[in-house]
Amino acid sequence: MSKLFRFFVAPPETPNASIVFVRLAVGLIFFTQGILKFTDAKMGVERFTRIGFPHPLFTAHFTGTFEIVCGALVLVGLFTRFAALLLLIVISTAIATTKLPELSHANQGFWFMVSDARTDFAMFCSLIFLIATGPGRLSADWHRKK
Repeated sequence: MSKLFRFFVAPPETPNASIVFVRLAVGLIFFTQGILKFTDAKMGVERFTRIGFPHPLFTAHFTGTFEIVCGALVLVGLFTRFAALLLLIVISTAIATTKLPELSHANQGFWFMVSDARTDFAMFCSLIFLIATGPGRLSADWHRKK
């Protein structure tokens, strides 16, 4: 098994139990946002149509499923680093397609974008934290190690 592959799927080395709070925040936010992509058209299909994604129904449901599955994995701490890496791609795409364009919109600009992107930025940093540290002791990954 290569070092990079092992880093993403092997049980964590970090024994810190308090990481569960970061996992709880990240997992719940992505899990609930994924559900909203199915239950609220304004958060799903309409949003993806407005952004300009091709096939907005498919894209919204695909992204929603991705967020539900990976959010749940982060919540229980199973394959946490891999799930966090996938969610990092999702949040980076969200920032690039919804937040950065605000810089060029009339009556918005930098400060509007910064305020609007605060949750995305927090999720971005939290995902990097989980990739770097792993899920901690209170996780399915930690118990897989034993």
